[in-house]
Amino acid sequence: MSKKYLMTPGPTPVPEDIRLEMAKPIIHHRTKEYQAIFKDVTEGLKKIFKTSNDVYTFTSSGTGAMEASIVNVLSPGDKIIVVRGGKFGERFGDIAKAYGVEVIPVDVEWGSAPKPEVIKDTLSKNPGVKGVYTTLCETSTATVFDIKAIGQVVKATDALFVVDTISGLGADEFENDAWGVDIAVCGSQKGLMIPPGLAFCSVSQKAFKAVETSKLPKFYFNFKKYKKAWADTDTPFTSAITLVIGLKKALEKINGQGIDNVIAEHNAQARAFRAACNAIGLTIFSKSPSSAVTGVCTPAGMDADNLIKLLKTDFGVTFAGGQENLKGKIFRCAHMGGIDKEHTIESIKALEQALARLGHKFEAGSGSKAASKILK
Repeated sequence: MSKKYLMTPGPTPVPEDIRLEMAKPIIHHRTKEYQAIFKDVTEGLKKIFKTSNDVYTFTSSGTGAMEASIVNVLSPGDKIIVVRGGKFGERFGDIAKAYGVEVIPVDVEWGSAPKPEVIKDTLSKNPGVKGVYTTLCETSTATVFDIKAIGQVVKATDALFVVDTISGLGADEFENDAWGVDIAVCGSQKGLMIPPGLAFCSVSQKAFKAVETSKLPKFYFNFKKYKKAWADTDTPFTSAITLVIGLKKALEKINGQGIDNVIAEHNAQARAFRAACNAIGLTIFSKSPSSAVTGVCTPAGMDADNLIKLLKTDFGVTFAGGQENLKGKIFRCAHMGGIDKEHTIESIKALEQALARLGHKFEAGSGSKAASKILK
């Protein structure tokens, strides 16, 4: 059988040693054995987030953690600023509106990063805003935001700074505490290279003060319950035991290599892929490209979805398509998590062959050659 390459921005490939760890017989979660595993996982996550704050683990997708970041610190009628530069920034706003929170949007052209001075101006014009919600990597546009600079702006106010790091954590640079992030949310199936099903929130002391006064309804995603359970190295509800066991192995691999080294590796893969695309005459969509995922415009007259279908069926390489108004216009290739040099080089080779079959003209092998100069 020919080897297949999963290059989507979630789920990402799960390395074999992690799969084998999860294949072991299941254990009971209300035991000292599991609590030791869970403690290692929580401490390991803190190193990835670069935080000394509490980190809570939910059995849910990343959207659950996004919802938790809203319902635990806000009350009906509160105002928040939401940066909407893609599908997932918009999701923050949709969740807030569902709970009766007023959303003040900072709309950013898809593929562009927000300007910190615009957020500063929006804060000054809206006194009493309770939080600024944004993303590290806007997955839908493959765009990384300058969280450090935005954090400097928000830190000068009483507002909470909440960041969706779901696709960026472990691939794009991120420093929770140094950048003044109050709540960072993440999911398991991207940079952390295990299957979907776990979500995480790091929560600062400033954020927890807001928890004490929050009046929005919450039950499962209640930070107070998770904080209380963590005092006994436990969770308030049933854990996704197998996923947590897999995550322990994944975190050992990441932290063993060093998170900064892992980020540098994914950055190199991203640069190599972009160089390859430029060499074969393709245009990168984002003006602020992420190291987690790259969005690429297809040649004029070529439907991106047709290219993606051909790559999967004939070459065993799975890319993701564009979303909403970008559907059929771009394809997206990930560089995060279990994606390594082999995945990147083989996907470039397949991309060249598929483009040639669809009539795109370029010098054969130029993409692979450009990438190899970076991935020596």
